[in-house]
Amino acid sequence: MFELTLLAKEAEVEALSDALMEIEALSVSVEDADADTEHEEALWGEPGMPVAREAWQRSTVKSLFPTEAEALDAATLILAQDWAGDIHVQGIQPVGEQDWVRLTQSQFQPVPITDTFFIVPTWHEVPAAATTVMRLDPGLAFGTGTHPTTRMCLKWIAQHSAAFQGQRVLDYGCGSGILAIGAALFGSGVVDAVDIDPAAVESTVANAEANLQHLKTADGQLPIVAGLPDLVGQAQGAYPVVLANILATPLKMLAPLLAGHVAPGGHLVLAGILARQEQELKDAYAEVGLALQVANAEEGWILMTASKTKPETMA
Repeated sequence: MFELTLLAKEAEVEALSDALMEIEALSVSVEDADADTEHEEALWGEPGMPVAREAWQRSTVKSLFPTEAEALDAATLILAQDWAGDIHVQGIQPVGEQDWVRLTQSQFQPVPITDTFFIVPTWHEVPAAATTVMRLDPGLAFGTGTHPTTRMCLKWIAQHSAAFQGQRVLDYGCGSGILAIGAALFGSGVVDAVDIDPAAVESTVANAEANLQHLKTADGQLPIVAGLPDLVGQAQGAYPVVLANILATPLKMLAPLLAGHVAPGGHLVLAGILARQEQELKDAYAEVGLALQVANAEEGWILMTASKTKPETMA
């Protein structure tokens, strides 16, 4: 393959990237042309928020083509466009052969959740200290154990497993199924795992099959039932534990629904929340009768939990 490198101003990056894809570049990436210099710019974004800027003032746009001739033709075609007057070709370079699968795999190492609980990609050996292991590879659905929100949820599950031994658990917004699988590994009964994305439901089923064969019932059923959100309406009663690792905005919108699924004396565990969003989540759940508290914090993210008070019995 050959890499075409172009220098563009911020206003030209989107049109340039679209044009490169239209002429069948294998990939297009955008980098800060002033990276590692005193003029380097930091561009920040937050989940669920629109991006403030789509590129740097001076951006390096790199694209890959199968042959040098195709890369040269692409450069010629781009420079002929009326809007490309300020775009400059920096070079066309061959890309060395690499084992891309091995390179990608090397970026994912076993993730320690506790001293003895690890998330381990299938191509890695299990760490000697691991007594509880979840095998999970990167995929289409969110959740590989590398993000602080996921790690904090799994740590809570490992440290509070007595709260749901043999009980039915709800994982709302299951993604890859990582929290549902974690709950099953630490002794829950059936876990209802729901998501609005059918790809997430498929991922959850596949990951459950890979991790929970030893927990199948006598009739061959896994301890996880995955489906779209209407699955929850079919479940009987509320849950001793409700897990939801999504984002702050949907968590606020879902407050009445999620609170309604927590059984008296049960626990609600929420993640996907930035530290600065603590009070707005507390306010939203106070309206539905739950007092959220920060249970853990990591890298600017927080884990919030609440317990539903049992009704007083009449004497």
